[in-house]
Amino acid sequence: MIGMNIKQFRQEKHIKQETLADAIGVSAQAVSKWETGASDPDIALLPQLATYFGVSIDELFEVPRADRMERIQNMIWNERRINPETFDRTAAYLEGILKEDPKDAEALTMLAELYNHRAHSDHENASYYAERALEADPEDAHNAWAAYLEANNAPCGDNWLDNHFSVIRFIQEYVERHPELRYPRIVLVENLLADHRLDEAEAEIARMKKDDAHMSYSAKLAFLRNDFETAQKLWEQAANDFPNRWQAQDSLGEGYRLLGMYEKALDAFEKGFTMQNAPRYTDGMFSRAQIHEQLGDYEGAIEDRKRIVECLKTEYNVTDGEEIDESLREIDRLKGLLAKRK
Repeated sequence: MIGMNIKQFRQEKHIKQETLADAIGVSAQAVSKWETGASDPDIALLPQLATYFGVSIDELFEVPRADRMERIQNMIWNERRINPETFDRTAAYLEGILKEDPKDAEALTMLAELYNHRAHSDHENASYYAERALEADPEDAHNAWAAYLEANNAPCGDNWLDNHFSVIRFIQEYVERHPELRYPRIVLVENLLADHRLDEAEAEIARMKKDDAHMSYSAKLAFLRNDFETAQKLWEQAANDFPNRWQAQDSLGEGYRLLGMYEKALDAFEKGFTMQNAPRYTDGMFSRAQIHEQLGDYEGAIEDRKRIVECLKTEYNVTDGEEIDESLREIDRLKGLLAKRK
C-alpha cells in the first residue's frame, strides 16, 4: 500500500511525478513504478519521503483502522495546531469511511472532534489578533471587542445571541427520542440552568435518577433562585450521602466556589482529586488553579498546574504535546505575574 499512499500524498500536494522524483533523487519511472505497485521504494528513501510529504514513516504504509483512529485521537489531544495538509488528509480519510457507512458513529464523532479542534485553534488566533487590535486603537474598538468576545465564547450583551436556544431545542428533541439515556438529560439541565429557564430545568431534574447529580443540580437550581442556604445544604448533603463519588466532591467544590467560599472550594476539589483511582481526572486541579489565581495565590496556581502535568505523565504516560504544553505555558505566565509582583 505504500505506492498508493505516495500517490495520494503527491496528488494532495498537486505535484507531478517528475517533481517528486527530482526532490528524492530518483527517476520519474521509479516513482511511477511505486505508485502502480510494480516496485517499492528503497528503505533508505523512506525518511526523505516522509519529510517531503510532512508525514511519519508509518503513514507511508497502510495502517489498520484501529491504529489510525488512535493516532487521529492522539493528534487531536496533543497538537495545538494541526497542519492544514494533515487536517485535510485526515478529514478525507474519515469521509472515506462514511462513504462506505454513513452511520459510522466513530468516524462521525472523530470528524466532529477534528473540526472542533480547528475551530478552537482558529478562535485562539482570533483572540490574539483581537487583543492586539484593542491595544492598537482603544478609542475605536467596537468591532475588535465583538471579535474578541466571539473568539472566547463570552457574553456580548445581546440576549438573543448569548443564550443556548437552538442547542436546548436540539437536546430536548434528542431526549424525547432517547428518554432512557441519562447523559443527554444532564446536558439539557446544564443548558437550561445556564439560560435561567429554571422551571423547565426543575421539571427535568425531577425526571432524573435520585443520585448525587440530582442533588447537585437541585442545589444549583436553588442557588439561581437566590436560596443560598438551601443550595449549600444540598451540595453538602450530596457529598455526605455519596462519600465514594469524587464527582460529588467536585460538585461541592463548584458550589462553594459559586457561594464565594473559596477555601472550602479548594478543600473539596482537593478531596475529589485525591479520592480517585489512577488514572485520575484533573478537572478539580484546573478549578483549584483558577481559584488560586483569582485569590492572587500564584504559587498555589503553579503548584496545581505542576500536579496536572505530573498526573498526565505518570498516570496517562503523556510526556509531550498540547495537553502538557498548555499547563507549561500557564506556569510560565504565572511565574511572570509573580515576577511583576516582586
